[in-house]
Amino acid sequence: MDIKFTNRLSYKQARLTVLVGFALGTLLSVVQIGIDYASEDVAINRELHTVLQISHDTASRIAYNIDAELGEELTRGLLRSPAIIRARLIDNNDTVLADSQRPREERRWRGLSDFLFGEQRQFQDRLFLTHMPDEYLGTLYLDIDTYAFSSRFLDRAGLTLLTGFTRSLLLAGLLLALFYLMLTKPLVTVIGALSSGRQTRLNCPSGHELDEIGVLVKVANQQFVSMATEIEQRRAAENRLTQYLNELEDTVSARTQALKASNDRLSQINLELEDARGRALDMAQARAAFLANMSHEIRTPLNGLLGMIGLTLDSPLEAEQRQHLTIAHDSGKVLVGLLNDILDLSKFDAGQLQLERIGFDVAAMVEDTASLLSQNAAASVELTCLIAPEIPSTVLGDPTRVRQVVSNLLSNALKFTRFGRVDVRLTPIVGGVRLQVRDTGIGIPEEAQARIFQPFIQAGAGITRQYGGTGLGLALTRNLCSAMRGQLRVQSQVGFGSTFSADLPLLGNGRPVTWPALCGRVHALSQVGSGLSELLQMQLPAWGLDYQRHDSAQSFDPTGMDLLITDDLDALSALRRQLSTPILLISAYGRFLSLEQIQAWAPLHQLGRPLARGTLHETLRRALQGSLAQASSAGALPASEAQGARILLVEDNPVNQLVAKGMLIKLGCQVQVAANGVEALECLHNQPFDLVLMDCNMPMMDGYEATRRIRQLAGRSELPVVALTANAMPEERERCRAAGMNDYLAKPFRREQLQALIERWLPLND
Repeated sequence: MDIKFTNRLSYKQARLTVLVGFALGTLLSVVQIGIDYASEDVAINRELHTVLQISHDTASRIAYNIDAELGEELTRGLLRSPAIIRARLIDNNDTVLADSQRPREERRWRGLSDFLFGEQRQFQDRLFLTHMPDEYLGTLYLDIDTYAFSSRFLDRAGLTLLTGFTRSLLLAGLLLALFYLMLTKPLVTVIGALSSGRQTRLNCPSGHELDEIGVLVKVANQQFVSMATEIEQRRAAENRLTQYLNELEDTVSARTQALKASNDRLSQINLELEDARGRALDMAQARAAFLANMSHEIRTPLNGLLGMIGLTLDSPLEAEQRQHLTIAHDSGKVLVGLLNDILDLSKFDAGQLQLERIGFDVAAMVEDTASLLSQNAAASVELTCLIAPEIPSTVLGDPTRVRQVVSNLLSNALKFTRFGRVDVRLTPIVGGVRLQVRDTGIGIPEEAQARIFQPFIQAGAGITRQYGGTGLGLALTRNLCSAMRGQLRVQSQVGFGSTFSADLPLLGNGRPVTWPALCGRVHALSQVGSGLSELLQMQLPAWGLDYQRHDSAQSFDPTGMDLLITDDLDALSALRRQLSTPILLISAYGRFLSLEQIQAWAPLHQLGRPLARGTLHETLRRALQGSLAQASSAGALPASEAQGARILLVEDNPVNQLVAKGMLIKLGCQVQVAANGVEALECLHNQPFDLVLMDCNMPMMDGYEATRRIRQLAGRSELPVVALTANAMPEERERCRAAGMNDYLAKPFRREQLQALIERWLPLND
């Protein structure tokens, strides 16, 4: 694979180094030339004063004796100096005794010389005899041509610049060669080996075993080994499947021949077929049980892993430790998502996917999902939720599956977008709603748009390597849309982004949300093509506000303005000096101002992107009523019903005990731990609790039996009991409800999910 010379790292590094070196060298050369210039200027005066001192006595005697002939010899002798072009000798009566001169020589660099040192200079010496210093005898005048001296300076300056330029060229060549040998050549070797497609193991370039290139080769070799192992496993599975099909064909053929040969064996064959059917059902049940057990076995350690990492991230850490743990935590969440996608695909294959039909607020659900995924957006990407005002407040459908569609489409858009905008639009259509996720990412080639909805398939071979992913998200999303009798479409162009449109038959059974009217003059400082500008233009006039948008701080008059909304963090300081009205700052995830900055620019409030309509409306109401908070904490958890709640945690796994207990304590709960159902019943006999978190699989007494016993206790029939289980199959949810549990939370879970669950059930205890 040939890389253009100007695109090579060695060229870029050498160019940058040489430019810096050339600039510094030129600066030093200019300084040296300046010093030389000052020295040469002083040397001119010093040499001419020396000439005057040498000629002083002779000129004084000539003036004393008034000898014009000797004066002419003296002045002509002085003209022999290349710098002197005129010499005059006058007596004390201003009578010219001698005046000799010669024309200036025209040289190539005379213009530059005259600019630097002047065209000519005149020197004079007052004449007197040594024994009569107070008696004035006359004056000797010398006019000099500065070029005789400046030519030496110009030669030295040119030589200085030439040597500096030569050193820069030599440095460029040397660095280019070194960078090519140390960086470009090893990388090109590795890239060539990878591009050939025939390598099963890469050889590390000599001398690079311990640096980044060595690590790259090591990781590539590990991937080769992993792929080879997976290929062998697939081949073994295909061989077993082929063998099973051959055996099945032989069995069917034998049964057919037996039926044709004798009717007497019909009963026996029917019995055998019935027996085979029973075995097939047993195998199906065994496979379902195996899938459930594997899900449980995988989720249990994942819950401990992600939980402990999450708790550790909440403690003080060094920057490098926090980075390592964050990467591990994100990788674990990706693994959980992959496990969920595989389980959902298996449900589709088995025809076991069941959809709910309940009322929910689809607009709020879209805004909440976008807010949760906003941390995945790049710093230069603007994420915006644009909800049409006509969207009903309540629709009928499966909120879990609709959230999954929104999450998959939005995660896909954020992953492939590094600059520009990602918009989530929700508009009503005939018979339902239309969800559009539009991005300005890399786009999808037209020939790849049909196959991206197939499992484990992505648009190109380099997509997985550059952006990651398994290729399950879009396949699962299309299956979910089809299961809900909806339709998923894509429009995309390479380099210009993509638009995924999901038409979902979510019929509304409620009117659109009615917002209380607001009053005031609100100005916005934002770009005309930004998502913030489009959102404010859609919502603020509908809420009764006098709204105006401006491109720059110089284009609006702050007089009479009640609130300024802006997403320009760089202009915040200048804006605060210009006006005293409250400012609402819209910031991206992870770029919230500190408390000190907020206090310095008060009154100031900040909201994170994407903006939710309810949050924006409430903030505007408070701001226009004069109760806008002057400081907000970007990282603090909101106060909730979880503060002070008494929770009974029933869990046998020590790691899961530590994880759940740590999360609950950070939410402000009082936690009591029981290792099994027997201990849980004893705790409930001795003290009251607001909520029970119940693991399902435990020794001595499992969670199902413990829940049934709890429902039989006096005064505990309405106590909320929530199942904590690693089994994510649909049958598990029904089993939990049949045992008397109120809700279900699959492991591994996040602290936000646990907090939402507690806030959902604690009001039942009020």
